[in-house]
Amino acid sequence: MSLLVVGLSHRSAPVSVLERASLAAETQAKLLQDALAAEPATEAAVLATCNRIELYADVDKFHAGVAELSTLLAQHSGVGLDELTPYLYVHYEDRAVHHLFSVACGLDSMVVGEGQILGQIKDALARGQELHTAGRLLNDLFQQALRVGKRAHSETGIDRAGQSLVSFGLQQLAAGADPGLWARGKRALVIGAGSMSSLAAATLARTGIAEIAVANRTRSRADRLVDILQQGDDTTVRARAIEMSAVGDELTRADVVVSCTGATGLVLTADALAAALGVRLDAPAETPTVTVTPAPADVEQHAAWVENGSAASAPVTPPRRVVVPAQSTGPVRLALLDLAMPRDIDGAAHRIDGVRLVDIESLADASADAPMAADVDRVRTIVADEVAAFGAAQRAAHVAPTVVALRTMAAGVVAGEIARLDGRLPDLDEKQRAEITQTVRRVVDKLLHAPTVRVKQLASEPGGAGYADALRELFDLDPQTVAAVSRADLNDPNRGRS
Repeated sequence: MSLLVVGLSHRSAPVSVLERASLAAETQAKLLQDALAAEPATEAAVLATCNRIELYADVDKFHAGVAELSTLLAQHSGVGLDELTPYLYVHYEDRAVHHLFSVACGLDSMVVGEGQILGQIKDALARGQELHTAGRLLNDLFQQALRVGKRAHSETGIDRAGQSLVSFGLQQLAAGADPGLWARGKRALVIGAGSMSSLAAATLARTGIAEIAVANRTRSRADRLVDILQQGDDTTVRARAIEMSAVGDELTRADVVVSCTGATGLVLTADALAAALGVRLDAPAETPTVTVTPAPADVEQHAAWVENGSAASAPVTPPRRVVVPAQSTGPVRLALLDLAMPRDIDGAAHRIDGVRLVDIESLADASADAPMAADVDRVRTIVADEVAAFGAAQRAAHVAPTVVALRTMAAGVVAGEIARLDGRLPDLDEKQRAEITQTVRRVVDKLLHAPTVRVKQLASEPGGAGYADALRELFDLDPQTVAAVSRADLNDPNRGRS
């Protein structure tokens, strides 16, 4: 079996495609179930965030795996395969491990070094465990990714290489001013009470915002977030919960709005925003374009690249021009931060006089030019070391069931010979029989010790997976016995706990 990941992210696809391809929680569950129902995947996990959708699987056929996972992503995202394919990337084996570890460390994030991805990886693992789609390989992989991410944050200054998406967004809203001075005395409206909205509310409170109103479809969750904000020792923010039906009225009072919900449609339309401000929605203006380089245009190209050992990333295709709306000029009366995917706030809000809108797309453009800390190189070294260690451990684990099966077979041979000896020499007393049994076992153990230790060492090296096959062939081991050992290891309730 081999690890394969097929996905798309802010690095390979425009926000408009990511937005359409976003997966609700129930859709993710169905995707995982369908991945296991279809060959050739035996395990599956999905990592879906506001700027990436990745399907991980343990497959026994590479080309069939790429085709199947790509098709499943298209089916469940609702974006046609022909349209989705140019933005997909494929990573295989060690490159797939390297990719997830880099993601866990924040190296592949829109804002380098952000730590929110660790919680999202943990959620992806928990979902796979709950649905029983994550087996031994993906449990080990995601558990190790969490450890690597925590190690990177504790041993380096990667946190200084970038802020959280929320903090970075607030910096963009402040437009070069000190966020603390910019936020002082302002009133904020936070729409949503999930993890990202809660982080946004806490960040606003620490930044020095004076008042926060929280609106959420489920009022109890808004009340709970307000309680958390008011219990904070490091803020003096005034917080209150409101009904979603009161959002329109609250817009007339707010200076800052942060929205991150799971809604599939717009939460704030441009017309509603214009009405709240009592201004007219301006006619569309001519908008500039920027160059974006997408991923390769053909899944087969991915397969060829990966099979030829150069799967670090997708091959380059001609650049594409996309439209980026310009912001309105003049004093900012209402600052909008949209962290949702798909978006909560109408992109046409940029045409409203006095409104400044920062969304995932504009954050991606701004973060592309963000300075990289020297610690990033240290994190890359950590990732490379951890990938090598994980590969060695997996290869060693691959041979372990064969070694156990070999020793089980040897024990059976010893037991059979001792039983035959009992039949031929029935007059042996217990002491004599025990001594003979122990002697035979020592001989077998000594004969097996060197080859089993050596095969574990060789199996941990690159290309060492074949040694387990050789051991099974040389000793004519029953494949079902080896498989039974593997299943017993997989069903160990203590496995994968950290």
